[in-house]
Amino acid sequence: MTRFSIGNVCLASAVLAVCSTSIPSRAADLVDTAVAAGSFKTLATALQAADLVGALKGEGPFTVFAPTDEAFAKLPPGTVEMLLKPENKAQLVSVLTYHVVKGKVPAAKVVELTGAKTLNGQQIDIKVEDGKVFVDKANVTKTDIACSNGVIHVIDHVLLPAADDIPTTAEKAGSFKTLLAALDAAGLSEALAGKGPFTVFAPTDDAFAKLPAGTVETLLLPENRAKLAAILKYHVVEGRVYASDALAAGKAKTLQGGPLTIAAKGKAAQVNEANLVLTDLDAANGVIHVIDSVLLPPEKQAGVDPRQVIERAISQGAPLYNSGHQAECAKIYMATARHLLGSGHYAAGGSTSHTLQTALMTSEQSTCSATQAWTMRQALEVAYRDLR
Repeated sequence: MTRFSIGNVCLASAVLAVCSTSIPSRAADLVDTAVAAGSFKTLATALQAADLVGALKGEGPFTVFAPTDEAFAKLPPGTVEMLLKPENKAQLVSVLTYHVVKGKVPAAKVVELTGAKTLNGQQIDIKVEDGKVFVDKANVTKTDIACSNGVIHVIDHVLLPAADDIPTTAEKAGSFKTLLAALDAAGLSEALAGKGPFTVFAPTDDAFAKLPAGTVETLLLPENRAKLAAILKYHVVEGRVYASDALAAGKAKTLQGGPLTIAAKGKAAQVNEANLVLTDLDAANGVIHVIDSVLLPPEKQAGVDPRQVIERAISQGAPLYNSGHQAECAKIYMATARHLLGSGHYAAGGSTSHTLQTALMTSEQSTCSATQAWTMRQALEVAYRDLR
């Protein structure tokens, strides 16, 4: 998992040890090269048991982070034997494909990366520390073994992909008790434990605690199940979308149907008005990004009185402001103003539209959350009076 930051990235200048094995004038494919090396017997056996030999002898190209026999021997006793059983073939395939990256990535490029997506679907973390290169927790010991359909880098530990589904991963993290209770109440836990993959922007317990008093308890009532489900689905996107891809896209469509805006703000990133505080937490069926506020889907325009939208925003924001959460109050007011501007209730270029736009611009430039909240509150009151 990765702490998310925006800004200039200092590329590591690490020197990787290059394999001294002589390379024939005409390189063999990945599988034949590994077999000929003599130190990948367990890997070769596993590839055969998983029916992956043909794939890795294919055109490619592929980059393989190859564990030695000694690396496999470091696994708990009985692990290799268990994985080689026919009934565990799917698990073995998951483990082995977690060692393979599409394309030919030489050592010089590896050290410039912080992660790479594997054929398993999950992402391996890459870091340079004390002159050494690590893939997850494995040390890269030899590099750039050329093959006709790719390249091999040797590692000293077997890489193990995440095996838990999204709800189990969240439960083990320990900071998503409210989210898990809400998923159960909405009947969505089983769905998020399914095949997926899904991307979940997961609010922490502290994020739920920022909501006005009684909000969570009300949402958990059986009669509010549909509304709760809509809110939770607004936190879920189809597919496994890592932080870098999410930021590059700038937006995402949720299972609820509404859009999310994903953008850099200074040295951090936000999903709508929520801060991304931790990203790329892998699960077997998706990825979790941790956020510090609950995302609330926009109200449907048809049949919704904009005065009610403003009243709801103030009823949510005022208690937050009074309890010392001025920043959260400001976020609610700013989100409401953006919603009103996009709803068509105010004429483009009109005085009220100008008031809301000016307030948003002033608030975005301010570093004082109290000033942001009051600026937006005054603008919303103007917008409310204009609707009478």
